[in-house]
Amino acid sequence: MTGTRYNYGNAMLSAFEYLLEKYPEVFVIGQGLWSPWYVGNSMTDLDKKFGAHRVIDTPVSESACTGAAVGAALAGMKPIVVHPRMDFMLYAMDAVVNQAAKWSHMVGGQASPGLTIRTIINRGGEQGAQHSQALHAWFAHVPGLRVVMPATVADARDLLIASVLCPDPVIFIDDRWLYDLEDDLPPVAELSLASERPQCLRPGTDLTIVASGYSTRLANQAAEQLQLQGVLAEVIDLRVLNPFSPDSIVASVSKTGRLLVADGGWCPCGMAGEVIASVVERVPPGALKQSPVRVTLPFSPAPSSRVLEKAYYPTESMIVSQAIKMMEKA
Repeated sequence: MTGTRYNYGNAMLSAFEYLLEKYPEVFVIGQGLWSPWYVGNSMTDLDKKFGAHRVIDTPVSESACTGAAVGAALAGMKPIVVHPRMDFMLYAMDAVVNQAAKWSHMVGGQASPGLTIRTIINRGGEQGAQHSQALHAWFAHVPGLRVVMPATVADARDLLIASVLCPDPVIFIDDRWLYDLEDDLPPVAELSLASERPQCLRPGTDLTIVASGYSTRLANQAAEQLQLQGVLAEVIDLRVLNPFSPDSIVASVSKTGRLLVADGGWCPCGMAGEVIASVVERVPPGALKQSPVRVTLPFSPAPSSRVLEKAYYPTESMIVSQAIKMMEKA
């Protein structure tokens, strides 16, 4: 069956429409939900179609709207909280880390706040250090939270639906730099989030590149360039960061013998380090032909200068350069 063409942003819009139409217990709450300035094309006219009582644009209080959503979830609703900038979601950390993540554990599974917290990564455009952070590794560190980071158009729609239908609290992280990505999509098939794992997007035999979110886009572009130079890179998209399942990555690295991890966060205590540690703990002795490599942000807050931004953010060419160095050491 031929699919319908979507971009990443309106794939999320179609997920919201699907959920609001089919599940009366679903509602959306957060700042700027009626404004394309805040949420791009991912929520256009949802308030007009479903009403302001189900798409609730709140005053500026990240803590209040997130706390209210945790309570609504405990009462049987399916709230989706939207934080248009991940940076300012930090005001809601008590509700997220001390409440949503802990309730099921503390009451022996008798209650669980099944809410979805959608938070958006914004970068570039000289926005500076307080508007540019990718903090996915923070949330992946917390037991009790599922953390989802879609990199493809299909996952932007289908993992959002799966997150909302999941009985557990989910952090759903999308990236504004992916909103123009396009693909054909078939009709919706509801996924079980608990069954989703990292996915191989491109097969290869020489090198394994692992990434998530926007870094997956860079990894795919780098693999195309590497193929022109005779290097066949296998690209694996993490998709679900917590709970993290390394099995497919271990199998790939056991085949290729080389591992490069691209991540949009900082290097120390980051997701790239977790991927490498998980693989090194599991591959057979001697399976690695080279030491694993990380391509991450410099360990510094984001700059506010366009010139410095070009040096700060990882690029396709950085991944290609590191991959070629790994191959040359063979």
